[in-house]
Amino acid sequence: MLSVQEISDRLELQQLLTDYATAVDRRQFDDLHDLFTVDAHIDYSAVGGAVGTPAEIVPWLRENLALFSAYYHLNANIDLQLDGDEATGTVMCFNPMVFAGEEGTVLTVGVWYHDSYRRIDGRWRITRRVEEKCFLY
Repeated sequence: MLSVQEISDRLELQQLLTDYATAVDRRQFDDLHDLFTVDAHIDYSAVGGAVGTPAEIVPWLRENLALFSAYYHLNANIDLQLDGDEATGTVMCFNPMVFAGEEGTVLTVGVWYHDSYRRIDGRWRITRRVEEKCFLY
């Protein structure tokens, strides 16, 4: 049976993942600084993206996602392993992206995010996010 603390931690981590998707999908990229640790390692290279810290990734996202008029992240199969104030997880993500100026041209992306998380001052943050490509067409 899950403890009340583990239920709370799992719900908070799921909200963190939703907050990430919402910030990116609504182009509120500066909100990502509140979701990652300052020194977090982010690696989007599996689908041709950048690798770096939030300070390096946020400008890259802003510039490169401007190529798309619409997109969204649909997260599923969230698999979390908790260990006190640390956690790891794998999150499946389906991400269709419509190219700006090319109505009907959609890049379809399927990835798994392999994450590490840490609770800092009572809030969960992402400390590591590495994409693994499933498909890209």
